[in-house]
Amino acid sequence: MRIFLFFIAFVFHFSALAIDASISFATFKSPTQNYVEVYFTIFGKTIEFEKVDSSNYQAKVEIILLFKQEDKIVQYDKFALNSPLTTQELNFLDLKRYSLENGTYDLEVELIDLVDTTNVNQYTTTLVVDFDDSRLLQSDIQLLSTVRNAQDGDTFVKNGFYFETLPHNFYHKNTPTLICYNEIYNTTKHLKEDFLVSYLIEKMSGTGEAKTSMIRHKRHSPEPINAMLNQIDISTLESGNYRLKIEVRDRNKKLLSQKTTLFQRSNPYLDKAPSEMDDYDVNTTFAAKLTTDDLRYSLKAITPICSDVERLNYAIQSKDPKRQRNYLVDFWRRQNPNEPEKIYEEYMKVVRMVDEKFKSGFGFGFETDRGRIYLKYGQPNDFIKVEDEPDAPPYEIWVYYDLPQLRQTNVKFIFYNPSLAAGDFELLHSNARGELNNPQWQLKLYSDSPTDIEGRNYREATSLMPGINRRAAEYWESL
Repeated sequence: MRIFLFFIAFVFHFSALAIDASISFATFKSPTQNYVEVYFTIFGKTIEFEKVDSSNYQAKVEIILLFKQEDKIVQYDKFALNSPLTTQELNFLDLKRYSLENGTYDLEVELIDLVDTTNVNQYTTTLVVDFDDSRLLQSDIQLLSTVRNAQDGDTFVKNGFYFETLPHNFYHKNTPTLICYNEIYNTTKHLKEDFLVSYLIEKMSGTGEAKTSMIRHKRHSPEPINAMLNQIDISTLESGNYRLKIEVRDRNKKLLSQKTTLFQRSNPYLDKAPSEMDDYDVNTTFAAKLTTDDLRYSLKAITPICSDVERLNYAIQSKDPKRQRNYLVDFWRRQNPNEPEKIYEEYMKVVRMVDEKFKSGFGFGFETDRGRIYLKYGQPNDFIKVEDEPDAPPYEIWVYYDLPQLRQTNVKFIFYNPSLAAGDFELLHSNARGELNNPQWQLKLYSDSPTDIEGRNYREATSLMPGINRRAAEYWESL
């Protein structure tokens, strides 16, 4: 199975783009035709859900798909993918099959959130269909997150099993088993005896070299189509980038065919050091000059912009300075391979300013909600600070005119200080994708005025009646 992802450039923040989706494909052969399966997983936190009745919500995504050869459209499809009715955000998936002749194709996919049509994303990749009946053949490898016996009404069914594709080819620490599926064709035509199928898992280094981590063998008899569903224990695999290779050999161990696919594994409790640092001398880097306290401070400071917080936290909690230095240098090398120290120093200048500006008695300034948002999205274009409303604790409203990383404009955050402790502001509400969204934020801000709601009762209300002591909604709209 091939997978193609949309990567975000580093600009002192990491954030999910609009419509985050895992889109992958695998090519197969039937007795009558070649076909490709395209798998879609839409991540609910990156799209809008609209209310459809008193308790249920639904998301709707339009998908436009093109197969092209030399700019000529070979196949075109356009369809709407609706989520199930739900009371909360959820991920949802789909599968489409398309017949294709042998050849090389450009696959282009556009996703449009039909509830918020400004929320758009595009994916492109290349695929090859190559099923020559004159030789033994294999389908692509499909990595799976779920397999069970098929039931009535199931749509993702193959050979009597219900399959769910693994999003992003990523194995979380709580996923101890790799499940893979592929098919072998023409064994009855080219083999008279049993043959061997080998499953190799190879760890990929930063230079592209592969080192075998584990290998499994299974013997099979020739069939018109050999459907291969296999499970491999990966609980002992450290975090890193890996390649799964499936090889077909005859009884004389001659290689007849092979297929490969890449995957990532997160297993922080077994990590010795980031794999990218295996051949890198950290003692020659900026991290070697950091004291133990500075090193821990620097690691904590990247939490707002880190996409793998689980592994970062493991490095922070580690008592091994070498592991911590390896993680820190590897993180900044991935942002700027040529000048990691320069970008580290630039970021830390901002961190120290944020730490001073938003410090409280409960941790570093960058660990507060305001500090996190500042590091993640930068300085707001405008803000208002209110400390003199009798009906509310101190609060601040920040506005960003344009956040390209979210593909949103006029993005707002409201923070408040219900404890009245110095600097102890909490995020109350935001219209930013992926951030806290609380429709009843006014009721929480003005909790000392419960009788002034607009609506039939407190449970259904989302706002309060306007008043000179309740101007947050007015400020929110005016900024």
